Amino acid sequence: MAATYEKIATTTLGSAAASITFSSISSAYTDLRLVFVAKSTTGGSAIANARLTYNSDNGTNYSRTTLGGNGSATSSYQNSNNTYIDLALANLSSAQPSFLSYDIFSYAGSTFKTTLLTVQQDYNGSGVIERIVGLYRSATAISTIKIESTINTYDVGTTATLYGILKA
Repeated sequence: MAATYEKIATTTLGSAAASITFSSISSAYTDLRLVFVAKSTTGGSAIANARLTYNSDNGTNYSRTTLGGNGSATSSYQNSNNTYIDLALANLSSAQPSFLSYDIFSYAGSTFKTTLLTVQQDYNGSGVIERIVGLYRSATAISTIKIESTINTYDVGTTATLYGILKA
């Protein structure tokens, strides 16, 4: 990572879990980057049932727009007034990890928060790539980030690392 990236925290699952939470996030940075390398305990379950929430806010303050492709077809999706940001439309594998990165811009500012999510999955040539723009309609600084799955659990070895970006 560039010298402007500072690792805030890393969580590596020693046992399967349905969620990973980062809390008490300092407002000392301009932006955040969350890197999530995940496998499912069951596989084949749509990662769309995984969700991202901020500050334990379950109000209808989230929206997202998705563009994706799998080598033979493209897709787009949009939803508004949701109680979370869906992470992706692709499936989470039990065999191969999926790489997801989140850039959370101006997370400590007094405006709405924009998140850019990149999903890359390779299943021996039948992978998926997606770009998602999420919006959190709150002027409150983000101090807690939760990634959770509603239909399966993240497998042992799943890793989430949160970075603070200085002077972006």
